[in-house]
Amino acid sequence: MELKKLEKEQYIWVGVRLALGWTLLWAFLDKTFGLGYATESSNSWLNGGSPTAGYLQYAADGLLADFWSGLSGNSVVDALFMLALLAVGVAMILGVGQKIAGISGAALMILLWSTRLPPENNPFLDDHIVYAILFIGTMIVKPGRWWGLGNWWANTSIVKKSPFLE
Repeated sequence: MELKKLEKEQYIWVGVRLALGWTLLWAFLDKTFGLGYATESSNSWLNGGSPTAGYLQYAADGLLADFWSGLSGNSVVDALFMLALLAVGVAMILGVGQKIAGISGAALMILLWSTRLPPENNPFLDDHIVYAILFIGTMIVKPGRWWGLGNWWANTSIVKKSPFLE
């Protein structure tokens, strides 16, 4: 990892990348171990709780509420949700797989946005859409190249053979 003087906008994009990564990784850790923030220990995934049950059953609202509440507590949905939180969070923090992490993070945010349609405080826009835009921005800008492992990752043989992994 090469530490060099960055331009002002590069610091902003590195901060965005790290903030997005930590937001998802923290959600994964809290839901897995029940660290007492959004998830109590007794409701953690490790203690048999469902990472999606409470939200999809009680917080989903609006046009797609019935669809989302029908998926509440489904073990496959739980596993896919937790995998997305972990994989995208770690990729963002490390600065690797920025294309896939950007697309996946944006898709996750759009799915979460769709659980409450229309959004509570705005007819269209909420924080999930803003996050989705930022994920797309990280996919385009690739701030993992600065203060991350993005350059190393881009030069690995697997990424050279399959550039979509960059």
